Amino acid sequence: MIIRKAKVDDAKGIARVHVDSWKTTYKNNIPEDYLNSLSYEKREQLWTNNIPKDNVFVAENEQGQIIGFSSGGEERSGKYKEYKGELSSIYILEKFQGKGIGKLLAKPVFDKIEELGINTLLVLVLEDNKSKLFYEALGGKIIDKVEVEIADKKLIELVYGWDNIKGVFDK
Repeated sequence: MIIRKAKVDDAKGIARVHVDSWKTTYKNNIPEDYLNSLSYEKREQLWTNNIPKDNVFVAENEQGQIIGFSSGGEERSGKYKEYKGELSSIYILEKFQGKGIGKLLAKPVFDKIEELGINTLLVLVLEDNKSKLFYEALGGKIIDKVEVEIADKKLIELVYGWDNIKGVFDK
């Protein structure tokens, strides 16, 4: 398993993981029509634009295929003044989940945020997403609940916060 900083050339592989992960992770939470409408091409364009200006990391398997990715930086909403950093995305193909790859992908984002002189962080996760247990295991505490609407369906996002990210991965 290789974890490395993403390059623009990785956008296609990241897009595949992004779309495929949404389809498996959210299949019971988000309407099927919406999930089926997700496009590799649109996500590839999104990541082609985001990779140069964001901290994006990929996980590659032994065959060089991207099987997961993460990204983050400064907190984007401005709503949580005491939390300056944000883990904005972390997705892993379903068959590779539960193998410790999430931790390997989260660590470089936390490290980059620390390099920015930031020691607080948050992440938003749908309440029904089992990955919330991952954030709890890393020491994240629920600081807010937010109602969001995806494909005309109202959902709850949990906002997990870390008051100090120093040493999160030393455990």
